[in-house]
Amino acid sequence: MGVTPKIAPSMLSSDFANLASEAKRMLDFGADWLHMDIMALRSEPNHWAYLDCHLMVTNPIDYVEPLGKAGASGFTFHVEVSKENWQELIQKIKLKGMRPGVALKPGTPIEEVYPLINSKNPVEMVLVMTVEPGFGGQKFMPEMMDKVRVLRNKYPSLDIEVDGGLGPSTIDVAASAGANCIVAGSSVFGAPEPAAVISLMRKSVLENQEKC
Repeated sequence: MGVTPKIAPSMLSSDFANLASEAKRMLDFGADWLHMDIMALRSEPNHWAYLDCHLMVTNPIDYVEPLGKAGASGFTFHVEVSKENWQELIQKIKLKGMRPGVALKPGTPIEEVYPLINSKNPVEMVLVMTVEPGFGGQKFMPEMMDKVRVLRNKYPSLDIEVDGGLGPSTIDVAASAGANCIVAGSSVFGAPEPAAVISLMRKSVLENQEKC
């Protein structure tokens, strides 16, 4: 498919009092990205980590400059709050050296992100929320995989991220639908062996890509 697996432990499930050490621990366990729900920013010990920032705010354009200065790598905004200014937003994100992505809530039709992918200056990732955004520990919504399948069929080389309820029991469903960027919180941070969970999820993505 031309995409690579990217496993992104969600820092929402980490020990907030020890964010730097928690980040290093996940990277040592084999994480590709660190998924940030704008609760923590880059610190010097983790300057080499890819910080995948998901903005659950109503005015994402106001955060472009501060997140760029703070060291964010990816800047994912919600399509629901950016219908009037997404072109300007994407341009500003790229000018600050970040990778733009667009997210959609479970109730948002997948067709709403098409213009942002087809644009001359497109987003580079689509995040399909598999729970209602806002807090961790929710149950995975398998019906959201229809959106992932449609996106993968339409855009074979697009990075497609899923966030919410991902873990060993749900990774195969997501990977077989075409997701290659996997956000996982409690299933990684709460595991006795986080490295094994990260490895299992990466393996599932790779194996399902080989089937395509």
